[in-house]
Amino acid sequence: MVTRLVLGLINFFLGLAEIFLGLRVLMRFFAANPTAPFVHWIYTSSDALLQPFRGIFPVSVIGKYHVIDFPAIFAMIVYGLLALLFEALVGYVAPTRTTVVEKK
Repeated sequence: MVTRLVLGLINFFLGLAEIFLGLRVLMRFFAANPTAPFVHWIYTSSDALLQPFRGIFPVSVIGKYHVIDFPAIFAMIVYGLLALLFEALVGYVAPTRTTVVEKK
């Protein structure tokens, strides 16, 4: 029961992080107006998630407007791998149920 709750929380927070970072990547690629309230909210909300990954990779500009946010893409990969690691750790630490089979 507790194991399912912990795994659910891990997946919930991973999903939130992936949604915010994925929207950031799409909005930057399609040159969304950063002064629009929703776009500004996504950028400011995802800044905390992106902070540990700033400076690792450059942000690339294609043409005049299209931006590929490699740090955000890398952050999505790392957060996904961390979630897998935590799920494996919970599976390892969690007690497993054993059933006793009676012999006749």
